[in-house]
Amino acid sequence: MSDHGADLLIRAGTVHTLVPGQAPQRALALRGDRVAAVSAYPSGLDHLVSAGTRVHDLPGATVLPAFDDTHTHLIFAALGAHDVPVHLARNIPEFLDLLRQRAAVTPAGKWIRTTTNWQELNLAERGMPTAAELDQATDRHPVLVKRGGHNDVVNTLALRLAGITEDTPVPPGGTIGRGADGKLDGRLIDSALHLVEHLVPAPDRAERIDGLRLASRAYAATGIGTVRDCAVTPEDYAVLLAAREAGALSTRVRALISALGLTSAAQVEDLLDVMEEWRDDSDRWLSVWGVKFGLDGGLEAGATEEPYACEHSFSGRLIWEPYALVEAVEAVVRRGWRVGTHAYGDRAVRTLLDVYERVLQRNPGLPAGTLVMEHGGLAGPEQRARAVALGVPVTIQQPLLHDTAEVEEGYWGPERVARLFPARGWIDMGAQVSAGSDFPVGQFGAMRSVWGMTTRRTVIGVKGPEHAITYNEALTLHTTNAARLLGEEHLRGTLTPGRLADLTIWDQDPANCPLDALRDLTPTHTFIGGRLVASTGT
Repeated sequence: MSDHGADLLIRAGTVHTLVPGQAPQRALALRGDRVAAVSAYPSGLDHLVSAGTRVHDLPGATVLPAFDDTHTHLIFAALGAHDVPVHLARNIPEFLDLLRQRAAVTPAGKWIRTTTNWQELNLAERGMPTAAELDQATDRHPVLVKRGGHNDVVNTLALRLAGITEDTPVPPGGTIGRGADGKLDGRLIDSALHLVEHLVPAPDRAERIDGLRLASRAYAATGIGTVRDCAVTPEDYAVLLAAREAGALSTRVRALISALGLTSAAQVEDLLDVMEEWRDDSDRWLSVWGVKFGLDGGLEAGATEEPYACEHSFSGRLIWEPYALVEAVEAVVRRGWRVGTHAYGDRAVRTLLDVYERVLQRNPGLPAGTLVMEHGGLAGPEQRARAVALGVPVTIQQPLLHDTAEVEEGYWGPERVARLFPARGWIDMGAQVSAGSDFPVGQFGAMRSVWGMTTRRTVIGVKGPEHAITYNEALTLHTTNAARLLGEEHLRGTLTPGRLADLTIWDQDPANCPLDALRDLTPTHTFIGGRLVASTGT
């Protein structure tokens, strides 16, 4: 093949390059892992065709850059690939039956885990199963039921193995659940999770790599080409490295190494020592983005300025004392890494910006985008303006709101839930904002997120319509803005010559798709670095 030829030529109805001001193109040529050329004419790149060129004639198709999910948990998705699929259950009997089926083929004493991407209000009983109910499925296996990243329910055997009794002290920042009778009900929240989870044997390396193969392919099938995984342990990263070597990844991965559970700068320094070896062991498929901290809890414990609607004496939890978090964040940035910090409630947002402001004052000259706010759920106008003034980017996750709106209204009330993830306000203030899913709390999917941000629809109707944004704005949050967050705008985000050939092909233009169909629209092809990683077979 000529040095000037193309490996792949796509002639399409529309090629949206996402270059500002550039009209839609009609042809796109790829060479190796890069975009070689674009043309406004279907036949404009035919001179690049040689004997080795594959040609796709798709006159009705639309081409877009591949999407980024800037805050998700691929590791959780991969771990769940082989777990009991309780997200399919419609009620607790079905939930228990799925566990019972797995128990029937699992040796006694071996742990049984569930998938994490389900919500209790989607069950007919509108509540979580209890330890006693899990015992009905099996009392011969310890059972770990996970819901998202902040909640577990375990059976009696698991409680016993963990040594959890009525007298067990509740860890700071955590909850050991009790029923109406005051007895343990098997529920564990936030910092109490480790009481049981450290007992669960990790799946073997081969199983974990296969989970990453399945999960990354599932992301790619929705149009996502790069995931920013926001809770990766050192052990997880070793598995990601092995998966990359095995060719098992269908998406690029940017990992935030988790500092969740750490309580001091000294512990963070130990983590950073472990991370040193990864500075040079990265490529465009897999790299470490930085370190992840958590400042407050999730749906049940986000730190708010005003008390919860369901419990007027409670306003969530801050996991770090601000002065301690300043020291921990400084330890990271002084080593040249970036920081992403979970701040969900408005009190957490305010406190995080206080912390970041102090770090910036004490460390002048930090590169732009070093300090990122993850979620910023209840960021009001004053705190949004502060974030912009400080140059702090934010990641938002509309699918999280969609899936959990009813749960959250029980804790925070409808007015606060309607204010979550104010995309319109962030954009209008000139913020550096990008979008993701927060899977497993929200469902991943390129157009699912776009649909949510443009409609503000949730499982209980439209919430906060004044915060809706346009289709083109939503597209930007997953492409050009996302690449900027990752420091990769020179490589990805637009379809221009020299950039990586990360692209999606759709059988219709999503911009013109009826809203009811947009939510579940998926591409026919996803290419990453010029390689086809997902296809419907059409």
